[in-house]
Amino acid sequence: MKNHDLENSFKHLKNTIPLMLKHKIPAVPLNYALWYTYASNESESLNETLDHALQRNLPISDSKTRDLYRKHVADEQDVDVWELRHSLESMVIELSQSVQDTRSETRNFKSTMDTCMDDLAKVEREGLSMEEVMDLVRTLVSQTKQIRGSTLSFSTALNDAEREITRLRNQLEQSQQAALYDALTGLCNRRYFDEELAAYAMRPNMCLILADLDHFKKINDTHGHVMGDLVLKASAKKLQAACREGAQAFRFGGEEFAIIVPNSKLSVARQIAETMRRSIEKIGVRDKRTSEVLGGISASFGIAEMKAGMNPLALIEAADKQLYEAKNLGRNRVMPMSNG
Repeated sequence: MKNHDLENSFKHLKNTIPLMLKHKIPAVPLNYALWYTYASNESESLNETLDHALQRNLPISDSKTRDLYRKHVADEQDVDVWELRHSLESMVIELSQSVQDTRSETRNFKSTMDTCMDDLAKVEREGLSMEEVMDLVRTLVSQTKQIRGSTLSFSTALNDAEREITRLRNQLEQSQQAALYDALTGLCNRRYFDEELAAYAMRPNMCLILADLDHFKKINDTHGHVMGDLVLKASAKKLQAACREGAQAFRFGGEEFAIIVPNSKLSVARQIAETMRRSIEKIGVRDKRTSEVLGGISASFGIAEMKAGMNPLALIEAADKQLYEAKNLGRNRVMPMSNG
């Protein structure tokens, strides 16, 4: 049995190296582990994914390799640690927002107490002569001063807590740079996008879609950053669901997203973008604190097609120009409007 296993391992080894040479895959340990698994048919889902990419002549970037390794080769402990790190980052983001909300409520409470104290002092100044009433007033004034002092102490404690949260969040963000996914939306992150787009350099017949949520700053200013985060999550989910023809969605930055559509003309990318636009229009996000449902969400889209000799930066600039035009024409639309 052991000899049989050794023979199979040697057979898979002989198949792995030519595969990597054929597809110009660098001979580093992570790549070797991935392609050895492919050659040995140990993971049906991995083989399906790689077969699809190879049949369509899609590039296998370093980020794509790490992603496939995490999904199909890494053991459960590795994946659990990875998921835990991103869950922790999401928790820190929400906790930071909670601290900011509490600070706002604290400031409002202090203002209310100041007004109350002024009113009570006014009653005293009006010369009411009932000693019992005046004793009560003095007691209330004294208690109010104590409450105000406690409020100021609490605000100081919140400031200290927020600084600690900011420090932890910065550490997590530095760690996040080595990861592949955006912790808030679950989409592939900007680093992943940059590597994927670079892998497509000099390849025609692929398109880039840039999407930007309309009036997102107003959503944050009016409804708060927690609601803003919920809108981002819901939008990302809609974009991901509308991906087809091998398209892949990324969080480009802030409220902006990018979608790579391989082996497709502008007309196909337009259809995908239009489906995404209509899908985002249907989003309704409920605020758990107020039960308010936020609707009327929309996004603008700009599309560019990779031309021969075009570099990734030029493609991004071309798509961004179309996105700017969509915004300039009133938002909630896909540009260019036609293939002409």
